[in-house]
Amino acid sequence: MVTHLPADPTAPDFELTDTLGRTIRLSDFRGKKFIVLVLLRGFI
Repeated sequence: MVTHLPADPTAPDFELTDTLGRTIRLSDFRGKKFIVLVLLRGFI
């Protein structure tokens, strides 16, 4: 089954806890340029 999502360039806000216990929100980065780099190990 294919689900079509509405075209919206804005991702919904969410929050995560980093490795130091700080809360990081997507909205903290709005208007800033940043790069997300994900390195996965052990997956074939």
